[in-house]
Amino acid sequence: MITLTDCLKQAVADQASDLFIVSGSPVCVKQEGRILPIHEEKLMPPHTRQFISEIYAMAGRSMDAVEARGDDDFSFAIPGLARFRVSAYRQRGSLAAVVRVVSFDIPDWRSMRIPEAVMELASVTHGMVLVTGTAGSGKSTTQACIIDRINKTRDCHIITLEDPIEFLHRDQKSIISQREIAVDTADYLSALRACLRQAPDVILLGEMRDPETIRTAITAAETGHTLIATLHTKGAVNSIDRIIDSFPSSQQAQIRIQLSSVLRTVVSQELLPDTSGSMVPAFEIMHTNSAIRSLIRDSRNYQIDTVIASGGSEGMVSMDQSILALYRSGEITRDTALDHASNPEQLQRQLG
Repeated sequence: MITLTDCLKQAVADQASDLFIVSGSPVCVKQEGRILPIHEEKLMPPHTRQFISEIYAMAGRSMDAVEARGDDDFSFAIPGLARFRVSAYRQRGSLAAVVRVVSFDIPDWRSMRIPEAVMELASVTHGMVLVTGTAGSGKSTTQACIIDRINKTRDCHIITLEDPIEFLHRDQKSIISQREIAVDTADYLSALRACLRQAPDVILLGEMRDPETIRTAITAAETGHTLIATLHTKGAVNSIDRIIDSFPSSQQAQIRIQLSSVLRTVVSQELLPDTSGSMVPAFEIMHTNSAIRSLIRDSRNYQIDTVIASGGSEGMVSMDQSILALYRSGEITRDTALDHASNPEQLQRQLG
């Protein structure tokens, strides 16, 4: 029987993004968007329980949470190998886990294909920056690269609020305080409220999950801090809609005014399969200019995509423009471009 340590080492060696431990299947890795078994033997419930109890032992953590609630998120590290983010859960009466592999080193932004226009967000000194995308689209990596550049270039106190911590940052020009939800603090809201008393210059907020956290984040951005936050949304317009729609209708007009004044940039990203069998990112970049501020205030978000598409001179790029550029450079196929386009009919006309 393969050991847990063997599985973790194999996942790191294969440069896999995730490791899957689920009863009824062999241990699998996700590599370049494909799920592949790393051995042929199918796991039975006693095996998955043994593996997951070993993971908890490595993390120095009790299994009480997953036993009581049915799911649990945490992270742990193996010196000299990697850091791992774990989502343990119960399915069909047995324990299972998905283990995300996180390198000890901050990835090089160039090798991650992150545009310089995104990295320049490290120079934002106040206001809100949103990094958005679906699960597994690379948001955490992009944020880590931006924080790393701030750390190398600015004298700041950076506070990160994450669940769990993924990338570990070492102090360089900046001081970095990394707080893990449920380990260092109870929840995002209490951590965010507390960090406003901890003299931050830059706040990284792992997720905005509820109206009170969003409201406090907007307040933090209004009071002169740089707030970099994540939303699990696709596209700038959906991200703005998600924030506003999380509030009761009686409060939405006020939130629109506040958001229009503090929002600096929305970066939305997506991973696409390329022609070599790997994955390549596409980025939408929206900077809030006076036209977009007016559209947010006036509840005309549906017109924002047009401003983004015509805002190239201000550094804006729509998702479809990014996808079209990848197709024209030969990195993705025509079918991939159309499958991932926001407006496939319009893109098809551009493709000819």
